[in-house]
Amino acid sequence: MRWPRLITLGGVFLILSCWELACRALEIPDFILPTPSRILTVAVSQATILLPHAGITALEVLIGILISLVVAVPLSIAMFAHPSVENAIAPFLVASQAVPVFAIAPLLVVWLGYGIASKVLMAAVIIFFPITVNLLEGFKSCDHEYRILFQLMGAGFWKTMRLLYWLWALPHFFAGLKVGVSVATIGAVIGEWVGAQQGLGYLMIQANARLRVDLVFAAILWLSAMGLTMWVIVGFLEKRVITWKQM
Repeated sequence: MRWPRLITLGGVFLILSCWELACRALEIPDFILPTPSRILTVAVSQATILLPHAGITALEVLIGILISLVVAVPLSIAMFAHPSVENAIAPFLVASQAVPVFAIAPLLVVWLGYGIASKVLMAAVIIFFPITVNLLEGFKSCDHEYRILFQLMGAGFWKTMRLLYWLWALPHFFAGLKVGVSVATIGAVIGEWVGAQQGLGYLMIQANARLRVDLVFAAILWLSAMGLTMWVIVGFLEKRVITWKQM
């Protein structure tokens, strides 16, 4: 596992080095494209400004994840238990992802206001789909022979769900959750772009209007760190929960 990580770090270092050298050699102004060193300096020196906004965005994302889990897990079970429910709901699931988030963000701001609610709902809409679809596919992928075995033993649906289907689908569930948390910031930030008074998306709009491109990139760096942190946490939980899976 060391070599892939070293290759990844080497690739990142190479890209950042080329970026830094190109900006310095071509004397590109910071208000057009700041150097990575400048972005890192601003991200650290302006932490007192970035941190409160990052906290708001993180709160929106975390609440969105919780709402998605509360809705996605029971819905996936219902669609698996009753195929007619899946047939009825599947078009709406696809439509929720086919419509661009930029199209519904202004409507949510009008309906729910400039507060946290519209941003939470935006994040939840984006996270909800990969969790639901992956979990449902995990249930469906359960080995047919194991299903027959549980039926012969007289296990009902809920007992089979607890002892077989759910455990079988856990790898799919965590795969969907990883995708969800990785893109969760997109919904919250788009909502903040459309209308907000705080958050990293709001800060990016304000900084861009003042040609503080370095601060915009610093906010992006914080967002990237936020998404990566959540992805690592989910991966850690996956290893702890799915002890039988070869990582």
